[in-house]
Amino acid sequence: MTSSTTRGALPNKAATVAAVVPTPGALAHSRPLSANDVRVTGGFWASRAATNRDRTIPAGFEQLQSAGTLHNFRLAADSAREGYRALGMMFDRPFPFLDSDVYKWLEGAAWALAFAPDDRLPAMADEAIDLVERAQRSDGYLNTFVQVLAPGTEYRDLAWGHELYCIGHLIQAAIAWHRGRADDRLLGVALRAVASVDRELGPGRREAIDGHPEIEMALVELYRATGDRSALELARALVERRGAGTLGVGRFGRAYWQDHLPVRAAPEAVGHAVRQLYLDAGAVDVAVETGDDELLRAVHRRWRHTVASKMYLTGAMGSRHKDEAFGDAFELPPDRAYAETCAAIASVMLSWRLLLGTGDPAAADVIERTVYNGILSSLSADGTAFFYVNPLQRRTHRTWGEPGTGERAAWYACACCPPNLMRLIGSWPQMLATSTEDGLQIHQYATAVVRSGDLELKLETDYPWGGEVELEVVASNAEAWALSLRVPAWCTDASLRLGGTEIGRRTDDGRSIVERRVWQPGDRLTLTLEMPPRVTVPDARVDAIRGTAALERGPIVYAIETADMPAGVELEAVRMAANARPNDVPRPDIGAGVVGLTVPALADQSPIELNAIPYHAWGNRSVEGMRVWIPRAAR
Repeated sequence: MTSSTTRGALPNKAATVAAVVPTPGALAHSRPLSANDVRVTGGFWASRAATNRDRTIPAGFEQLQSAGTLHNFRLAADSAREGYRALGMMFDRPFPFLDSDVYKWLEGAAWALAFAPDDRLPAMADEAIDLVERAQRSDGYLNTFVQVLAPGTEYRDLAWGHELYCIGHLIQAAIAWHRGRADDRLLGVALRAVASVDRELGPGRREAIDGHPEIEMALVELYRATGDRSALELARALVERRGAGTLGVGRFGRAYWQDHLPVRAAPEAVGHAVRQLYLDAGAVDVAVETGDDELLRAVHRRWRHTVASKMYLTGAMGSRHKDEAFGDAFELPPDRAYAETCAAIASVMLSWRLLLGTGDPAAADVIERTVYNGILSSLSADGTAFFYVNPLQRRTHRTWGEPGTGERAAWYACACCPPNLMRLIGSWPQMLATSTEDGLQIHQYATAVVRSGDLELKLETDYPWGGEVELEVVASNAEAWALSLRVPAWCTDASLRLGGTEIGRRTDDGRSIVERRVWQPGDRLTLTLEMPPRVTVPDARVDAIRGTAALERGPIVYAIETADMPAGVELEAVRMAANARPNDVPRPDIGAGVVGLTVPALADQSPIELNAIPYHAWGNRSVEGMRVWIPRAAR
């Protein structure tokens, strides 16, 4: 591939500017649209994107500087043997995976710039890219931890060294800059790094795998971007090798890194949640590109089991702190939830791939639930502080902890989550819609312009606070095509009108409204998704929350906080009234357009009114008590 040194260029309008782009012959149900063709123009997501671009990503760059992460690339570039900086230790040595934070930050910056220009980000990115280029050795190897602290041990500590994990994130950053900015500087670095891996671990060579899956999906995308089939074959080899016990028992057992059973045989998600979800995302990509329907169906089955029995109401994943892992089915304690931000992001990445590969509307539901609740909860209102874990309960009275314990932090010693969040929000518009030969599918609702070939739609909505979406056909062609609009699983009543006439048919599963016709420019439609507030009762098999209920409205999960309690009433004394019906209430104190809920309750047998706010907004005032699952009065 021809290398480009273009800086600040616009995306190639002939290319699909997206993080996941199956090839034309792939085993895929639908195709993603390009960043050129999906523009969020207002409302909830325009505000979030602006905060990410203007505050979160620049703050992340400052943290990478002050933490020393970028400094380590300077050391590697200068062939230094001391001075490596890390804020944390793992097994009596500095964290070995910090390079990935730079790569995730670069990916987030690329996607943010692909959707909107910025005056500051290009200079920051140029500095980071230059350091990455200079740090790479002439043989293609790149890992600052090994180069500075442990030269001569390349690819020898694959269980814990995270070398391939880091290269995976490098590839994904390179893809983002290649597709989103027509800039191939990182792509050249990535290709040389992958050549180094292939010489050591490629098909027919040493049969080893990284302890932390990630590179698999990145390699497939490299194949998609370059046409180099050796990248796809390396990805397939890494997926097929897992499950042979290569990594040993380790500290937490073989299931910790999904090395206990082959990927196509394992019946449920186990072990470290992020590793499992990244592995399955890579397996879907391999299956789609190799036509391996058996592998695709195996991952899809495992995912359905996970969603049904191991996913929190917020979409969060992972219930155990000890090994950051999935627990047993229905082991979902709200107060001890690990619910790592990275696991929620990994869940969205897997669900998006399954949506493209299978068309399963439940995947779009999981994306929506997870993003609005389990992911956005990580980010402070001002965009500069983060939760690493996202519990569903915080007690008013807690055992002593260091100041700031349980609050959002500006950065972490293990800072995987903040830059991961930056790239997720930066790439969010890519997940709004897809296309097929028959038409256009809208999966997520936002004020936006959506194009697909000759077709163009304009969407206006105050979603997620309101359930009405106005659509206008801006451009069309003379042929009939199908417009498909997802009906979320939480929605019990939905309709589509053209003018004053109801149109569209519900699909057999009831999950979409589809209208196929010759559309005319100027056609105006109204999609109405009824979203009354609702009381959600947990599955009886979740022992930790029996006798409780949660409040939801549309895609939003709600929580109660100490900050909204009546004077003298503690959170733990509250019981939701039996058969209580919540009501909407404006909450401008939480944010523009935000809808809160009120619900009748009892506090020591005295009637009170509870005020609930969106879970994703908790912790932005006083960080005291909070809970999603509220005990219910017996009668």
